[in-house]
Amino acid sequence: MMTAVETQVQYNTTYTVTTDEYMIQEEDWDRDLLLDPAWEKQQRKTFTAWCNSHLRKAGTQIDNIEEDFRNGLKLMLLLEVISGERLPKPDKGKMRFHKIANVNKALDFICSKGVKLVSIGAEEIVDGNVKMTLGMIWTIILRFAIQDISVEETSAKEGLLLWCQRKTAPYRNVNVQNFHISWKDGLALCALIHRHRPDLIDYAKLRKDDPIGNLNTAFEVAEKYLDIPKMLDAEDIVNTPKPDEKAIMTYVSCFYHAFAGAEQAETAANRICKVLAVNQENERLMEEYEKLASELLEWIRRTVPWLENRVAEQTMRAMQQKLEDFRDYRRVHKPPRVQEKCQLEINFNTLQTKLRLSNRPAFMPSEGKMVSDIANAWKGLEQVEKGYEEWLLTEIRRLERLDHLAEKFKQKCSLHESWTAGKEDLLSKKDYESASLMEIRALMRKHEAFESDLAAHQDRVEQIAAIAQELNELDYHDAATVNARCQGICDQWDNLGTLTQKRRDALERVEKLWETIDQLYLEFAKRAAPFNNWMDGAMEDLQDMFIVHSIEEIQSLITAHDQFKATLPEADKERSAIMGIMNEIMKIAQTYGIKLSGINPYTILSSQDISNKWETVSQLVPLRDQMLQEEFARQQANERLRRQFAAQANIIGPWIQTKMEEIGHVSVDIAGSLEEQMNNLKTYEQNIINYKSNIDKLEGDHQLIQEAIIFDNKHTNYTMEHIRVGWEQLLTTMARTINEVENQILTRDAKGISQEQLNEFRASFNHFDRVNLLTLISVCRHAQSLLPEPVAVNQGEVEFARIMTLVDPNNTGVVTFQAFIDFMTRETAETDTAEQVMASFKILASDKAYITVDELRRELPPEQAEYCISRMTKYIGPEAIPGALDYISFSSALYGESDL
Repeated sequence: MMTAVETQVQYNTTYTVTTDEYMIQEEDWDRDLLLDPAWEKQQRKTFTAWCNSHLRKAGTQIDNIEEDFRNGLKLMLLLEVISGERLPKPDKGKMRFHKIANVNKALDFICSKGVKLVSIGAEEIVDGNVKMTLGMIWTIILRFAIQDISVEETSAKEGLLLWCQRKTAPYRNVNVQNFHISWKDGLALCALIHRHRPDLIDYAKLRKDDPIGNLNTAFEVAEKYLDIPKMLDAEDIVNTPKPDEKAIMTYVSCFYHAFAGAEQAETAANRICKVLAVNQENERLMEEYEKLASELLEWIRRTVPWLENRVAEQTMRAMQQKLEDFRDYRRVHKPPRVQEKCQLEINFNTLQTKLRLSNRPAFMPSEGKMVSDIANAWKGLEQVEKGYEEWLLTEIRRLERLDHLAEKFKQKCSLHESWTAGKEDLLSKKDYESASLMEIRALMRKHEAFESDLAAHQDRVEQIAAIAQELNELDYHDAATVNARCQGICDQWDNLGTLTQKRRDALERVEKLWETIDQLYLEFAKRAAPFNNWMDGAMEDLQDMFIVHSIEEIQSLITAHDQFKATLPEADKERSAIMGIMNEIMKIAQTYGIKLSGINPYTILSSQDISNKWETVSQLVPLRDQMLQEEFARQQANERLRRQFAAQANIIGPWIQTKMEEIGHVSVDIAGSLEEQMNNLKTYEQNIINYKSNIDKLEGDHQLIQEAIIFDNKHTNYTMEHIRVGWEQLLTTMARTINEVENQILTRDAKGISQEQLNEFRASFNHFDRVNLLTLISVCRHAQSLLPEPVAVNQGEVEFARIMTLVDPNNTGVVTFQAFIDFMTRETAETDTAEQVMASFKILASDKAYITVDELRRELPPEQAEYCISRMTKYIGPEAIPGALDYISFSSALYGESDL
């Protein structure tokens, strides 16, 4: 049996310690101070309600906080419920020392949790000391309801206050600065509820001037829907100048714990939204790629048959229109498609980089829409385009030649038909049967002159036939008409030959009857006929159309014309001689009184005919001079156009080639950060774009050359086609180089690579040549040496093969810097994984293996929720319910993995 002294020592034990690490008590429970009566009332109600919210789980409660904890039994039970741990077995007796022992067991348990009690002893609790009892309960509340609250780097009271401030920040008339005055109007409590459960309170209808209504609304909603018991009275809070801070903190902490699960779900929802946003953006980029690829392929599909159509038009106008359409295609229609093709490649590379950075599988376009498919289609387009312009120019030249030949054919046919008109009738006449001797002799001489004339026209008939043959060989569109006319002339010519021979035979049979012939008439006829034929030929040559394409050709025609003019004095002598014969005839007639009929019996030509034709020839000579000089001036202008085009092309062509070579080194040679490189490249690109005016000027000169129908240029090896192709390749290469730096920036930012690391990677990469298989091996082995953990010797070849598949998946033998840096950063990249997304969905689904439509729509924004609902498959597990969705397979599919 204990002595009185021992008993006093044992049961007078109190816990007098300083403040702890997790909570600095601003107001100690001083034995000598009294609580404000209003605060004591608030604490009694709040602490009692808080204790009952836990004790009811054990099927009990307290009615009077200072009486019901005196024996220590319900105090020990309360601690077991809120901690989930077992306390020592309580003493069963009802004597005072049994009660003190039980209370001490409770206080010992509190101390074991790192709580330092201040001036609270078991005897005060057993004696029903209200102040000490409330202080003990507050200490329990601090330890088990407030201590573990943590927001960012703050905890306990400060953490709870920061949480309240964050949640109520968007609400009007709410400014939480403490746990007393800030809560008097009830709006802060209503804002906390509305923030997490907007369906429970219509915050817009609350008024700041109705604090009691606001508080009661919050108390009633919290008790009915959130399982938070009413711990305060609205009137007590409103009518108290400064509500009790501990009572308010206790009540507010219940909201924090009630919404803790919602906070976890919100975090999970944010992670899911982030992942879905990445997927939606990637799908949008994929759809844009598919659309742009389809449009580009469709344009190529429509354009290729047009370029493959080499059916020539029949007229020069139609072929020139084809040439103009082709020029519009090269100047207007094709350049935007070149840009689209380049943009398509850039979009594809950017998309693949984003997929790789977000740990998604690579994008595989629809069948036939790969970048390689588009490149092949484009190559096919340029192949059929290559010879199209040359074919057009050749056809135009051919039609030009055909028009010239056709016009020449018509002129010669008209001259011949004019000459042969009536000849068949004359040859068929039998006038010699009734003619006199003199008339017979005249007819004989006339026929001889006709034969001479006929022989002289043989060349023209042969020329007509030759021209008709050439028109047929050049596929003249009206060849049938030409052939018919030519055949008619040939048939008529053969008939003339036959009739001439028959008439000669007839005249020769009676030639012995002819005695005299006027030699002068005969000489005139013989000399006048070839001279007349020469003049006909001269007039034909002087009026002949000509086509030349160079100064040399026109100079040749001018030389020939000068040579012809040199023969005119001799021809004039012949004309004078012929005219002298007629003068001699007139002189003899006058001398001997011969009456002339005025008709030469041997020819239809007269001296007047000779004079008229000579006058015509004399007039045509200066006209021919003028035509030749005008053509000479035109050819000089064409030569200036050639030289003007060549002067620019010989500058622009090497400039483009030099820029292409510079771009090949620019990504290696440019120093500084990626942003500085990007700025330098943009400046470099702008300088190239500024050069476009020179290309446009050259296009203008080329347009003038084509309008002048100039087919060659000996002053330059560069054609407009060379310049266009080089310019397009230069712009495309520049855009690809910029895109490479953009992707490096994207990779650097996404993977947290510092500028120093990036410079080290580039220095390592630049050490090797980028264009052969040996480089691939060197870069891979160097990359292998840079890995964080060394590879065992016996595993070297296996690891080397793995690295090769990563940096050169297509086995091209070429390693790009982008592939190299992707490999160097892939192993340590920190990206969301399928497992993390599954874990987030599991939180939203309350640990179920499936998730419902309602849960998705409640936890996620509308757009992301509908995105998931439309793509998730039906859950078919053992616990499936109607409408259950499989979020596990959906999470795996986001990363291209099989179901885990």
